[in-house]
Amino acid sequence: MTILTLPARTTVRRAGLVDVPAVVRLFEAPEHPAVDWDQAQRALRLILAHYALEEGQVWVAERVDGTLLAAAVWLPPGTESPHTRFSGLLARELTTPLPAEPLLSTALKQAKPAAPHWTVVTVCIPDDSEAWDRTVVTDLLTPGLQAVDAENTPAVALTLSPRHMDQLRPLGFRHPHQVTLPPGNGLWMTTRHPESPLAA
Repeated sequence: MTILTLPARTTVRRAGLVDVPAVVRLFEAPEHPAVDWDQAQRALRLILAHYALEEGQVWVAERVDGTLLAAAVWLPPGTESPHTRFSGLLARELTTPLPAEPLLSTALKQAKPAAPHWTVVTVCIPDDSEAWDRTVVTDLLTPGLQAVDAENTPAVALTLSPRHMDQLRPLGFRHPHQVTLPPGNGLWMTTRHPESPLAA
């Protein structure tokens, strides 16, 4: 297991199956009564356990007391949509069927570049300044960015908060914009091109 030591008693390590519940808890519940948050969390646990950990890389920033501060979920180019790959599993495990074309998938198809690219979803403890300290963010994303640079491909970062765009900019991510997801929810997206390699 790779472990990188960070300042302020924080470490970054590759996540395992045991970390899935804690990573899911980093996601904030949408402020909309139509969203069944319990079911959404169940779907997230299934997707992380049976998809992200197998197909990509999941890295976490952790305090010495074991509290997860933040997570970065990396998916390489060409990975199949989790909704397509695990539609049967999700249908069996969830009490309410998922829509035929999930809102998130639809929005991302419209917003992401057509060229092959890595995708990273970043989440952190809400309102925790240490979780998105620039040093923590840099070290959290460095392992994934090394894989991106080795393949000379673009990377698209997705986050639930516009505040996190400032921490991504020094890593080469540019042109942030919001992707609106009805009913009234949204996420923020920014792109890093191969000509913006990770600083030494």
